[in-house]
Amino acid sequence: MITNTQLLKLKDRSGENIAKARDVLLSMQGKIEFLRDLKVEVNIRQGASSYDLLMSAQYDSLEDLEAYIIHPVHVEVAKYIAGVLETSAVVCYES
Repeated sequence: MITNTQLLKLKDRSGENIAKARDVLLSMQGKIEFLRDLKVEVNIRQGASSYDLLMSAQYDSLEDLEAYIIHPVHVEVAKYIAGVLETSAVVCYES
């Protein structure tokens, strides 16, 4: 199993904008066959150095992760996120 985690800091850090980004990310669930599990958590302790969202996704293999990245549903979600994103950090590991 492969787990890919992302920390996302948004340009507009309002609660409404964070909730919308979370909903957009969660909209992929059940629509991409390679995506085994998806969790998106909202940070409850905001600060200058904190991130707003934690996304954790699981795949059966690295090949499935690569297929997910180019899947049309993910591509559309990624376009939205790119427009609202200030910065991100990623860790991908075997689980």
